[in-house]
Amino acid sequence: MKGFSYMASLITANGISMKYSLDGPEGAPTVLFSNSLMSNYTMWDGQVPALGETYRVLRYDTRGHGGSETPPGPYNFDQLAADAIGLLNALGIERAHFIGLSMGGMIGQVLGAKYPERLLSLAICDSSSNMNAKEIWDGRIAMAERDGIAAMVEPTIERWFTPAFVEKGSKDLDKIRDMIRTTSLEGYIANAQAIRDMNLTGILRQITTPTVVIVGEDDPATPLEQSRVIHDNIQGASLVILKDAAHLSNIEQAEKFNAALLGFLAKNS
Repeated sequence: MKGFSYMASLITANGISMKYSLDGPEGAPTVLFSNSLMSNYTMWDGQVPALGETYRVLRYDTRGHGGSETPPGPYNFDQLAADAIGLLNALGIERAHFIGLSMGGMIGQVLGAKYPERLLSLAICDSSSNMNAKEIWDGRIAMAERDGIAAMVEPTIERWFTPAFVEKGSKDLDKIRDMIRTTSLEGYIANAQAIRDMNLTGILRQITTPTVVIVGEDDPATPLEQSRVIHDNIQGASLVILKDAAHLSNIEQAEKFNAALLGFLAKNS
């Protein structure tokens, strides 16, 4: 695609080394994508061609993931949001549309509440504002410590995709398996602790940035009712429910996800 490099770079932001990719036409509005737990910036590969003719697409690896640094944990969402702002600062980007899925959506909630002047719009995808079942996360952390990250691969695939999608054997599944498998144990634990301990519902009413909440109808990891809580607490937010999609709805229903995102961005650019 003309104007695209698909080249990753390293930059120091908020005191750590961060891996990022910046593609698309210079001078276009920036769209900043934030990944889920146990993935990296390439989870958004299916969105770049759809957005990249109109927007400058900025993707990065959250600390503890991919090619970004893994400083000692535990982490928290104020820190993870400050990383995103640090990346914008380091690249000289004043404002951006922010799209985050799962953990990335949690980062987006903090950005919306605390850094509204840096956002053009906000898309919170397959996410939650409060993890009530903290014992589930304690169990996952203990399993990773005991058995290693490789043991997390198949249980995670089962949560992230519908059975029908898994049965089709999409090439995306092996890519996601590899992302999970190559996540550092220390990075997983530090970020999982942040998710386990977060409670963001109370800050949602502070968000005034134009917001869309996108969720897979069959998402068992952050179910539809959790997206409804986010939607109901952000004034003026819209809600898009994607049928036949679980947690990584941007991959399982990429065309529908992209259409929803493009429609929302067009109204807020």
